[in-house]
Amino acid sequence: MLNRIQLIGRLTRDPELRYVSNGHPMAQFTLAVDRDFKNAAGDREADFIKCVAWRKLAEQVGQYCARGRPVAVEGRLQSRAYEASDGARRRVTEVVGDRVWFLDSRRAEGEAVPEAVPEGTAEAAPADGQPEVIEDAEASPEEANRSEEWNRGHS
Repeated sequence: MLNRIQLIGRLTRDPELRYVSNGHPMAQFTLAVDRDFKNAAGDREADFIKCVAWRKLAEQVGQYCARGRPVAVEGRLQSRAYEASDGARRRVTEVVGDRVWFLDSRRAEGEAVPEAVPEGTAEAAPADGQPEVIEDAEASPEEANRSEEWNRGHS
């Protein structure tokens, strides 16, 4: 089975970074992704897609991403259910990102770009015209096994 998704859009607001009960960082954010066509009025509509990142990737998204910034997210689509504070069962569908690319240059905006980011989680600061990518270097054992199986079946 294959569950991969790639999105390019703009953040609708600053990511919400928090630490869950087991101490792992989690960043939640929403991307506005333009549709490929215009409506009857000639306007381009957008879909608003919930995304989440975990661990070091979450910390970096929380630190370097901000409202309006264009990013690309690659990950998997996930549906889950939870119990809300009022006791009602709710369902949510979101993209669990394992790679994030910054599609603009923070230098052009006059903001500081980190000279280096932690090894294994991202590339160094981007050269002009090159997107900066950060990715989740700590794939779960389940994801690693799936990747190895897929590679064996397709080599």
